[in-house]
Amino acid sequence: MLKNNVVVITGGAGLIGKEFVSSVIEQNGIAIIADINADIGNQVKNDLSISLNTTNIDFITLDITSKGSLQNAITYLDNKYGRIDALVNNAYPRNKNYGRHFFDVEYDDFCENINLNLGGYFLTSQQFASYFKNQGYGNIINISSIYGVIAPKFEVYDNTPMTMPVEYAAIKSALILLTQYMAKYFKGMGIRVNALSPGGIFDNQPEAFLEAYKKQCLNKGMLDKSDLKGTLIYLLSDMSRYVNGQNIVVDDGFSL
Repeated sequence: MLKNNVVVITGGAGLIGKEFVSSVIEQNGIAIIADINADIGNQVKNDLSISLNTTNIDFITLDITSKGSLQNAITYLDNKYGRIDALVNNAYPRNKNYGRHFFDVEYDDFCENINLNLGGYFLTSQQFASYFKNQGYGNIINISSIYGVIAPKFEVYDNTPMTMPVEYAAIKSALILLTQYMAKYFKGMGIRVNALSPGGIFDNQPEAFLEAYKKQCLNKGMLDKSDLKGTLIYLLSDMSRYVNGQNIVVDDGFSL
């Protein structure tokens, strides 16, 4: 389905990113792990190449908040492959104070995390979209969240040290509107833009949280990271909703 398509996955060495890389390889595409940590990124590349028995995984060091880093990555990929078919905006940079409870969040930390993440998504999309415009086509998929769509269910965090960070809500909701903005702005350029908004993904959270989350979801429980693979491939493929040169935003959320 994605034969020889070059798909760049930012944050590709992370929990969800690795599943996205596997998805692209399973569909005969070329997966580019784009991550800021070269040691971890290359290790993930090597491990997945062995486990998936493929030579179609590449790694590039990428800082999504650096225009120079993005331009260097795009030049490298264009020189090596002669094309870039899609960008999956999946990275989630944050500072050391990210994730505090609302009254403990400092203004500077709030602004820095918004800048790192939402700003990074904007800059990455801008630079890749410029390349796509010159190429004549391209596909951008932003990874948002159900908490970009609905208000938090704070009760699922009772009896745990966890919370739903205010920065996360601001970032993920704004990302959906940024997606819609770009989808409209790129009309006629051959650039598709979509957002994927999954519910909670299992990552060995505390048992109290998992039980409360399951009750809120009518006993459906949390998603496994592999549950996102089919939707990603749908959005990457020609089946994505792209009609008469107009972008149609697909926001695939899971109810909570």
